[in-house]
Amino acid sequence: MILAISVAFYEQVSEEKNIYIMIAAIVVFMFGMMQLSAKTPSKNNDKEE
Repeated sequence: MILAISVAFYEQVSEEKNIYIMIAAIVVFMFGMMQLSAKTPSKNNDKEE
């Protein structure tokens, strides 16, 4: 995820912006966030039981 963020920031400051690299970095970042949030327990689990 850190690599995807750094690539996205690098593409923002470069002269020639490549939209496909930006899209790939965003997709990798979102996939990483999805995996991370799946591991995090919900606060509402205690209320349901």
